[in-house]
Amino acid sequence: MGAGHDTVAAELARRIRERGGDALVVDVLALLPYGLGRALRLFYRGSVRHFPWAYAALYRLFLRPGGGRRPGGTPLARLAGARLLRLADRAGADVVVPVFHLAAQLTGHLRARGLLSVPSVVFVTDFVVHRQWLHPGNDHCLCLTDDAARQVRRSTGTPAGACGPVVAPEFFADAPGADGWRRLFDRHGPGRPPVVLSAGAWGVGSRLAATVRLLSEHGFLPVVLCGDNARLRRELSGVPGAIALGWVTDMPGLLHAARALVDNAAGQTAVQALAAGLPVVGHRPIPGHGADGVRRMAALGVSETAGDDAALLGVLRRLTVPGPARQERIAAGRALFRDDAVTRMTAVADASRARR
Repeated sequence: MGAGHDTVAAELARRIRERGGDALVVDVLALLPYGLGRALRLFYRGSVRHFPWAYAALYRLFLRPGGGRRPGGTPLARLAGARLLRLADRAGADVVVPVFHLAAQLTGHLRARGLLSVPSVVFVTDFVVHRQWLHPGNDHCLCLTDDAARQVRRSTGTPAGACGPVVAPEFFADAPGADGWRRLFDRHGPGRPPVVLSAGAWGVGSRLAATVRLLSEHGFLPVVLCGDNARLRRELSGVPGAIALGWVTDMPGLLHAARALVDNAAGQTAVQALAAGLPVVGHRPIPGHGADGVRRMAALGVSETAGDDAALLGVLRRLTVPGPARQERIAAGRALFRDDAVTRMTAVADASRARR
């Protein structure tokens, strides 16, 4: 769903190959029969983009953390089981690593029944571990924070630890493309602090045009990531003093050239910004996991939230200028990146081989 899970999978695969290993990246939705994966993606995308209230209801029913009996994703995930087992066997896999919650349900089911012979290590990409990430059959969980790891252990008894987010190394050092972005920003808004607004891969957000106009009218240069939403990009391109971008391939350069990120989902763009030393402000989050994640990031002290226009302007005025507030927020964000996920995953695989 979206591009964040794909980005994490690609970076994990890159690290594995860099160390001489091999990696096969598979979309679990593509493993579902009868076109169910495509239908599920289209339904989710349509709900988030056009009927956010419907997604909020589904989140409360299926995903929201907490106790009580609620429907699970295992029956759907099981439909992909035979295909995954064939792929793992053909590849000679030493470990299977779900980075999406439906995949975690699938591997947990297969491991619990003794059908998958190699360990499964779930990498939880969310700040809030909703219940579909959790299946006691999985061997290990890697989480973004200690708080999330404790939740996994408490909920399922599964061994879990925190390693921080997974982002490409280019985000940690000043990227070569940053100077080009700075020149672009200077042409469009000389003297205005560039503020990136993320709408995700699908260009989803609440009252984005109003937020863009607000920032432009109060001395900022709003730079909007519209993803593949061409309609949103056309709409925002008409706002004076704003830059509306489609799909961006040089995210490290863009984030290093900006002064802050206004985020609505607590997803991969947010953690990339933290790695790049960019303060993150949560504002008008998408419902469900987005709203929960934005609140949790702020509670951890790695970001701030702005509940209304006045709060957003106040936070950005404080965080886009040099000073202790900006440095404190940057340091807290970078402290999340603590350990290497691949080292943890291969340790689980090595221990499993040693027992066989």
